[in-house]
Amino acid sequence: MFKAFSVSLLFLLLGKACLAQNPETILLKNYRPKSIYRVPVTKVTKAKFPVIDMHAHPRQAKSVEGIKEWINRMDKFGIEKTVLLAQKTGPSLDSICKVFAPFSDRFEVWCGFDYTGYNEPGWSEKAVKELERCVKAGAKGVGELGDKGFGEMFSEPAIAYGMHIDDPRMKPLFQKCGELGIPVNVHVAEPMWMYQPMDSTNDGLMNAYHWRVDSTKQGLLGHAALIRTLENVVRDNPNTIFIASHLANCEYDMTILGNLFTKYKNLYADLSARMAEISPVPRYMNTFFEKISGQAGIWYRQYH
Repeated sequence: MFKAFSVSLLFLLLGKACLAQNPETILLKNYRPKSIYRVPVTKVTKAKFPVIDMHAHPRQAKSVEGIKEWINRMDKFGIEKTVLLAQKTGPSLDSICKVFAPFSDRFEVWCGFDYTGYNEPGWSEKAVKELERCVKAGAKGVGELGDKGFGEMFSEPAIAYGMHIDDPRMKPLFQKCGELGIPVNVHVAEPMWMYQPMDSTNDGLMNAYHWRVDSTKQGLLGHAALIRTLENVVRDNPNTIFIASHLANCEYDMTILGNLFTKYKNLYADLSARMAEISPVPRYMNTFFEKISGQAGIWYRQYH
């Protein structure tokens, strides 16, 4: 009996030892502090005014049941309508439009561009025709177009390596968007932390390492160059509305986006999935939002 008691006590002590953590060996990625501050907390569970979610993707619901569950969540949080950036053309887009058609009062489907044969003569004209067809099928806008340095990569069924949004071949498409009165959501670059050294000096390391950009790769446009492509296309297509996705990935220096807002009245932005980057500087961001509130639109979206 004494032996059994001793063994049980040993296991108990070992268990406590395992639960105890040595601060010298805790990895930063495993650091999960729990605040002990007892301060007033305001929990906002529903938007005070109706919200339009400007940046979602249809893959989040693939059935009528899933869409109905989505609508229930929208109602719970005060979201009036959601924009679905399908990034698709052809039959894939048609199927999405068909599924969401019965819920058109709550969802808008946006299409992509078809880059098939983008290096061949006559591609622009073919792509414009497909854009017009997509609009007839139900698309209310274009997006999310995406270029992280190697060219337009977000639209299906094809990728356009080496072709950026300010490429002359793209201009007929953006002109047609202006004629049709449909906006374009554009993703350029990544947050600046993804371009910085992946070391102890990077204050966004935990997220940056996962999405890091290898700037040594040949043919890659850097952050500043990609922002220039955004400015070029906005400037050269004044009759087309552009939405810079993710605050144009300029969270580290919002004066870049602010200056673009001042210069171009056809430019807007969404702050999708960038709460982590702007939350560390709340007063600065509040000042920025208040300053541009009467000048440009910032639309909300936060990934779940």
